[in-house]
Amino acid sequence: MDTTRRHIIQTIAAAGTAAGLASVVPAVAADAQTVAAAPVPQPQRGDVGGTDPGPRNVEIDRQNPDLLAAPSTDAGDLPNLKFPFSLAHNRLSSGGWARQITVREFPVSTDMAGVDMRLNPGAVRELHWHVEGEWAYMLNGSAQITCLDANGRNFVDNVNVGDMWFFPSAAPHSIQALSSGCEFLLVFNNGSFSENDTFLLSDLFAHIPQSVLAKNFGVSQNNFKNLAEPSTRYIYSGKAPQGSARVYDPYGASPQSFSYHLSSNEAINLKGGNVHIIDATTFPVTAISTAIVTVNPGYMREIHWHPHNEWQYYLEGTARMTVFASDGTARTFDYQAGDVGYVPNNDAHYVENTGQTPLRFLEVFNTPHYQDFSLAQWMGVTPSWLVQQDLNLPQQVMNALPKTKPIIV
Repeated sequence: MDTTRRHIIQTIAAAGTAAGLASVVPAVAADAQTVAAAPVPQPQRGDVGGTDPGPRNVEIDRQNPDLLAAPSTDAGDLPNLKFPFSLAHNRLSSGGWARQITVREFPVSTDMAGVDMRLNPGAVRELHWHVEGEWAYMLNGSAQITCLDANGRNFVDNVNVGDMWFFPSAAPHSIQALSSGCEFLLVFNNGSFSENDTFLLSDLFAHIPQSVLAKNFGVSQNNFKNLAEPSTRYIYSGKAPQGSARVYDPYGASPQSFSYHLSSNEAINLKGGNVHIIDATTFPVTAISTAIVTVNPGYMREIHWHPHNEWQYYLEGTARMTVFASDGTARTFDYQAGDVGYVPNNDAHYVENTGQTPLRFLEVFNTPHYQDFSLAQWMGVTPSWLVQQDLNLPQQVMNALPKTKPIIV
């Protein structure tokens, strides 16, 4: 991929807020001129392929060189394993916005769906609940979350960049941005999930007779004549809370934490980067596990596979991933910040940093416990004669095989 184009994407992704974006506009504009003058990529590899005179979308071709001119190792047919949030419909509200990637946009992702949501300072994602469990990762800013457990015990916490939460199916909850506003990624354990099918508190009140509401709450029916219209809620403007709210609950506070602070997690530090693994081992309430992976320039997430489908979100940098799906089939994809990737269970793959800055991405799994299998480590603890007979490898390769998972190489 054109390295200047990568630089533009990474600069924008790292900026995060409007103020940050303003500071990089001059540099981006200069780089954009360089990109415009750069040679147009062609679907050629060595002596195969040919030029594409157009019509065509050159910017998309620049971002996806391994689709335009696939490596010779690619073979057969695989589903599309990439979808950018930039191509998802955005729902705008008075307090922010939300866009989603579900099986409708990304057919291969049958067991997980994602939502990218922005709340302006003080804005509220109204009280609601879901059929699906909700896992979240804070991308920027800070928020206050609330949740009620099945025993009537409440939970309130403030979360910041890198922190997570998980609300189980049916557990009612809310999210409110603090004074800086916030953006977060949501993952639901059902690919057919739609953010528009949420059980909303305002919608519930609008569809219960007021006489019934009066009986339920033990007050006069007149109290329900000025209920908020559901169309004005969902994400709406509000006043940022000060500190962590504490509400009296005769059942007591929930003994179970629905949030997880990244500062509580010890990174696995490696020469080529680092990994944070968060699953039910350290975050007991969660039904979704994740690895936060940082890969330094020149390194890659080693060749490996998982027993569960992997839903990815790229936080910064650029990457290349080849997915091997057995039976002689493989396909290579390129990723930038804001892209969603997907790897079906058991498919071998690697994720290579193709840029000049660190690559950071999330590996997300619809299972409470994280698991992976390392190709190199498997070979290293298998009787060497079996490996050599299978692959006809020289002893030099055998001597280099690790006994533990390298993770990043």
